[in-house]
Amino acid sequence: MSVRQWLRRRFPPATLGEQGERQAARHLRRLGYRIVARRHRRRYGEIDIIAVDGRTVVFVEVKTRRSAEYGRPAEAVNAHRQARLTRAALAFLKSHGLLECASRFDIVEVLWPQHQKRPQIRHLPNAFAPIGQGQFYS
Repeated sequence: MSVRQWLRRRFPPATLGEQGERQAARHLRRLGYRIVARRHRRRYGEIDIIAVDGRTVVFVEVKTRRSAEYGRPAEAVNAHRQARLTRAALAFLKSHGLLECASRFDIVEVLWPQHQKRPQIRHLPNAFAPIGQGQFYS
């Protein structure tokens, strides 16, 4: 086995989704957001990026696609996915004592055609309102 083969097995290349999340975090940093967590996984689901914009906690869902042939990437964030993100965000806010802080949900679309070096990034701030039942939901 060559060194190159060993390295590929040991450190597989990043998936398209991982590359998209990295580019989205970079884009948000350029806009002045401070990234607090990435790939925050809990029982209720995963939040791709948690950032702070001024005094607002921002929960970011990143959708990466090779093309928009079957629709925009943001269209994949349906009501079911929004409800899961809402529950995960609420758990994060509760566990960090941040229930009094302003928060919102953003979506970052990353379109990255096969042979292009740089992706097209579209940021949708305040993309959806929290979904669910109970006193912490609208």
